[in-house]
Order: sequence, then C-alpha cells, then structure tokens
Amino acid sequence: MTSLNGIKDNEGARKKRMRVGRGIGSGKGKTGGRGVKGQTSRTGVAIKGFEGGQMPLHRRLPKRGFNNIFALDWNEVSLGRIQTAIDAGKLDAKAPVTEAALVAAGVLRRAKAGVRVLGSGELKAKIALEVAHATKSAAAAVEKAGGTVTLLNPAADAGETAA
Repeated sequence: MTSLNGIKDNEGARKKRMRVGRGIGSGKGKTGGRGVKGQTSRTGVAIKGFEGGQMPLHRRLPKRGFNNIFALDWNEVSLGRIQTAIDAGKLDAKAPVTEAALVAAGVLRRAKAGVRVLGSGELKAKIALEVAHATKSAAAAVEKAGGTVTLLNPAADAGETAA
C-alpha cells in the first residue's frame, strides 16, 4: 500500500511546456517559432480579422436581424409536462397551477417573465391554470378535461385565448 506522500502522476501524464527562445539546441531558439521579421514576429500584435488592407470578411457581409430589447422571456411548459408532474405527485391537481407552484414542483427551474402553456401532450387531470399565456389548443385541452384557464396578463395578443 502506497502512502499519501508517495502518490505521483503516471509517467508522461504531465507534459512540460515548451521553453521558447532558449538556444538553437532546443529546436525553438533564435526566432522562437515566430518566423523571420515582419509585424507578427514582434510583440503586441492583434490583427485577428485583418486581411492586408482588403475589406475584411466580417465587414463585407451584410448585417442581418436585430435583438428586440422589449421581448419577454417566457417559461414554456407543455400540458404533457404538467400531467407528468401531477402523476409523480409533485403538483397538486386540486390547487391552482401557478408559476410559483411549477417552480416548487421542479417543472420550471426559475420564474421568468411568465408562464406560457403549450398544447402538446395529453392532460387527464382537472386543473385550474393561472398563467400569463395559453395557446388555443392548450386552453381547449384544459377545458375539455374540466379545468379552467385564467390569464394573468390582460393585454394578451390576438393569438392567445382566455377561458
């Protein structure tokens, strides 16, 4: 049995770094792998996208798209995911299903701008949803199962439905 003070890496597990510019016998002496003369042989060079004066590729290509700074980041949850949490006993079907309840059940990691319920998956339980958005198919599926959908965001756009 080896003692703790005798533990060491296997042979060749750690490679020593190349010491550049330490004589011609090292194989990386004199110019130190930088070639001969010129801008890049010298220190302090940062020419990444430079193409010798030609317009660089990143400036030749057109700009495209934009980031909407007002866009809201929703938590999207499918009905199937909610049903799975109810079956596992993590969500109480009798209590209203809110953003806080979904976070507590581990369905969502953290609360964002609000919950948007999607209609994919099958819902068997009768639930009362209290969410910011619900797709038409999701709202129809919840009502078919005998539940209700309450939208917390009254200014929902035309593509969203309320129960």
